[in-house]
Amino acid sequence: MSQKNKPKPTAAATSKTPAASKDKQESNVKLISDNRKVRASYEILESIECGLILRGSEVKSLRNGKCQLDEAYGRIKDDKLWLVGCNIAEYPQASVWNHEPKRLRQLLVHKREMLRFVKKAKEKGLTLVPLKMYFNERGIAKCQIALCRGLQLHDKREKMKKADAKRDIERAIRRKR
Repeated sequence: MSQKNKPKPTAAATSKTPAASKDKQESNVKLISDNRKVRASYEILESIECGLILRGSEVKSLRNGKCQLDEAYGRIKDDKLWLVGCNIAEYPQASVWNHEPKRLRQLLVHKREMLRFVKKAKEKGLTLVPLKMYFNERGIAKCQIALCRGLQLHDKREKMKKADAKRDIERAIRRKR
């Protein structure tokens, strides 16, 4: 079909809703690793997206999904933000040029954002914990790191009580219909 004969899109087809464009953005993101334990044992206050300085064999291993964030945390050293304890498995085909699986990895953040995060962490005794690692729509490895406060046992119990109550209310509403 030539350009002249193609049907023109209608206004409804060209207008995009914010929800549709958001879903499209999230579908382009390839999740590498998710730290689910964080949500159970920490209260997440604020999060930030960081770039990573990686070696070639680390990127290849991440593309295979070989990453564990369970024991990882963020640390400030020499005015730089570091990811400590993140285990990226060795890439078998890299042989001699392989990386150390648990080496320190520098996180790339704007200076003012890092200073703001560090200031809050030191004031309130908070922890920097990675939430997830992923490749963005451009194929660049990113890490989402959060400022967290540890939950006490009574906080966890309170959270479970609220979830149970909410579930019971939803059941009652469904039965009533």
